[in-house]
Amino acid sequence: MSLPTPSTPAGHDGLQALLSHPSGAVIGLDFDGTLAPIVADPERARAHPEAVSVLAALAPKVASVAVITGRPAEVAVRHGGFAGVAGLEHLTVLGHYGAERWDAATGEVTAPEPHPGVAAVRAELPALLDGTGAWIEEKGGRAVAVHTRRAPDPQAAFDALRTPLTDLAVRHGLIVEPGRLVLELRPPGMDKGVALQTHMRELSATSVLYAGDDLGDLPAFSTVENLRTTGTPGLLVCSGSDEVTELRKRADLVVDGPDGVVTLLRTLAEHLT
Repeated sequence: MSLPTPSTPAGHDGLQALLSHPSGAVIGLDFDGTLAPIVADPERARAHPEAVSVLAALAPKVASVAVITGRPAEVAVRHGGFAGVAGLEHLTVLGHYGAERWDAATGEVTAPEPHPGVAAVRAELPALLDGTGAWIEEKGGRAVAVHTRRAPDPQAAFDALRTPLTDLAVRHGLIVEPGRLVLELRPPGMDKGVALQTHMRELSATSVLYAGDDLGDLPAFSTVENLRTTGTPGLLVCSGSDEVTELRKRADLVVDGPDGVVTLLRTLAEHLT
């Protein structure tokens, strides 16, 4: 199967750099909506059934495959089925936007102490959300997410909660990151762009592919765009969604959700020597 053609010259250069020197490439991937289909209950999210085998074929051929997610690293590993898989020694999961790290080679999670504002916010949320139809997703004490997808009117609940949740976050030294019918409260300085850039710096990476689907992936897109201006080629991939249009506009390639991401990664693995 032939590789798709990026729609931009920068994306074309990024793909060619990855193909010509794969040992210096980092493949950065969001989890929910990119490797795993979006579902109403995040606890029921699971990686695409072919994702693990495709990543196991791709990872040994590049410097690193990094799954960068707002979820706790251990949760992403469990829902992804990444532990104990031959060929995934070059896989890293950067959980909580890089605050936690799990390496397949060791099977260990490393992380700093949680921000105290997260516990304070969590204690106040039930009263604030009463009667809205929204519900809380725990994120290991490092962040907390408020979902409105199961509310009677999901978008109205999202819009109504955005300002009060922002006020709550600010009072406790946190920020609010909006997503696809979700508002996440977390410490400042935690984002996928910082996580991706730090990981690439550690590996002295010479090129990068990043694939995402949501607003939380925009910092990673910006990191790749900035790296391209300083001579590090990169390819931006949007896991297609009608709910988030900005990623689609900025991407070099748009694929059809997790099915399209897995197909792209499989084809890429086949073309790498």
